[in-house]
Amino acid sequence: MANRTVSTAEAIHGTNPQFLIDKIFRERIYNSRYWKEHCFGLTVTGVMEKAVELQAIGREYGESHRPLEFTCLLLKLLQLQPDQPMLDALVDQEDFKYLRALAVFYYRMTQPSLDVYRKLEPLLADYRKLRAIELGGMELTFMDQLVDDLLTKKSVFLITLPHLTRRLLLEDAGQIAPRISPLDDDDDSSSDE
Repeated sequence: MANRTVSTAEAIHGTNPQFLIDKIFRERIYNSRYWKEHCFGLTVTGVMEKAVELQAIGREYGESHRPLEFTCLLLKLLQLQPDQPMLDALVDQEDFKYLRALAVFYYRMTQPSLDVYRKLEPLLADYRKLRAIELGGMELTFMDQLVDDLLTKKSVFLITLPHLTRRLLLEDAGQIAPRISPLDDDDDSSSDE
């Protein structure tokens, strides 16, 4: 079970969910100490408990390119494929920022474009600080920056994200309303005065 997707899992974007992380990096995760000691036999609630303990987000660290706990838990979530109500609860909870960051990343990788925009855009108003570790070292980022990167970039932390339909196309098709920025609201209220 350690390196297999659960038998009840559905294909995501036409493939095994684990294959959303490239093979070389996936093998590096499987061979990491954290994966072998802490991720073996975890359930979704176990992943949640481990995510609460996270201290940083990112892909890998050090000269040996060791996978961070964040990406190990992301791969474990891809294996376990939590049900939709639990996933929504993980994204919506506000108590644990690294748990939310993990859930948001998983949500972006696994859900359809329309659902991604509807669920993640409200999180652009979450300005909490996050530690991000990349090969160049540690840097400070924010939850809204992570969400913006997930919505606009093709890869985050060198993890290639599945294709996301452009928001403008969904707006033109009438599937989603145009996004109103909080900055636009401020401009309107100041012009009324």
